[in-house]
Amino acid sequence: MTYTALALLGCVIVVALDLWVFRTRLVTRKVFWTAYAIIVFFQLLTNGVLTGLRIVRYNGDAIIGSSTPGTFGNATDAPPPFFGDGRIAFAPVEDLFFGFALVTLTLVLWIWLGRRGVQREPRSGPPLFPRRHRPSR
Repeated sequence: MTYTALALLGCVIVVALDLWVFRTRLVTRKVFWTAYAIIVFFQLLTNGVLTGLRIVRYNGDAIIGSSTPGTFGNATDAPPPFFGDGRIAFAPVEDLFFGFALVTLTLVLWIWLGRRGVQREPRSGPPLFPRRHRPSR
């Protein structure tokens, strides 16, 4: 399977889990999309650094675009184009789909587990009344 197919399949599976399995309906909330816009900004920033500096490289056969270098000449270490050829901020557009699936699944599970009461006991943080300082009755 290509990176494109896996990223799109991940999005479909996560949305199905959100709407029909866990029933959190997170993707129907305005607050989710507002928060996700902030996440996408930082995802593009991180992807741009990692892919633009060629720390992370992609096989052109597995993504929508190609792996040909950008406008920096014909050097093999030249970064890919910043925008175009299936890329946004140097990274393949599939990274946005994959990131959406990862972030959304994490939030869906967080909400679902919170509804089920996971981690309510023991409570995190210091006790409200330490044993030696409990008020007398």
